[in-house]
Amino acid sequence: ETKTFDAQTFAQLQDAGAQIVVDVRADWCPTCKQQAPILAELMGRQEFKDYTILDVDFDTRQDVLKRFRVTQQSTLIVFDGKSEKGRSTGDTRKDSIAALLRKARG
Repeated sequence: ETKTFDAQTFAQLQDAGAQIVVDVRADWCPTCKQQAPILAELMGRQEFKDYTILDVDFDTRQDVLKRFRVTQQSTLIVFDGKSEKGRSTGDTRKDSIAALLRKARG
């Protein structure tokens, strides 16, 4: 499931112990455009079916960028509940993005 990031949704997902992917993207970013279909394909897999992607617009959400200390678009951050388990920036390889997502399962 993909949603636009908001603090309340993020907090609820964290409290529920959910697997969360914070996806910092920009419409003009070619790397983000490459990541989108890879993430969509991975989210269609059974192993990631319960994950929630929270989209963050790099150009308009400075508050969120500061909160997560993100300086570049095309950044993916994975959480298992309240615990950050990993992050990557600029990665467009399906195998390594899948490995990052797996870190969200403790």
